[in-house]
Amino acid sequence: MILVSSCLAGLKVRYDGQHSLNDKIRKLVEENKAISICPELLGGFSTPREPCEIIGGDGEDVLNGKARVNEKSGRDVTDLYLKGAYTTLDKAIEMGATIVVLKENSPSCGSSMIYNGEFTGSRVQGNGVTSALLKRNGLRVISEEQFAKGEF
Repeated sequence: MILVSSCLAGLKVRYDGQHSLNDKIRKLVEENKAISICPELLGGFSTPREPCEIIGGDGEDVLNGKARVNEKSGRDVTDLYLKGAYTTLDKAIEMGATIVVLKENSPSCGSSMIYNGEFTGSRVQGNGVTSALLKRNGLRVISEEQFAKGEF
């Protein structure tokens, strides 16, 4: 079974109330070959919501208590990101997911790139919080670009 970011399946759950539709992923969900999930919503956020970025590192650093996730206004929302990550992990294990396709650049779902924590649109290498937790627990996490290229 494949677990995918809900925004990639066409659900309007991104921070800005939009989606990041990938037709191939939506088709898998429609055919019951994949299940969509949004770690931010599982963490307690609503849509739309204020943009967030990891401050002081990446998802690994957040899991290790060395970095935080803040809204653009400065409010610390690390606990919500951690809650969403752990709930996503539980669901992935429960459903026996063999691969997880997540939205790149997200402070939750980025699997190789995230925004740099300065809210300037600049990106750096690193994992989002959920991606880091899933990888730490042995799940195969890839971006939508890797999925589209068949790199899994």
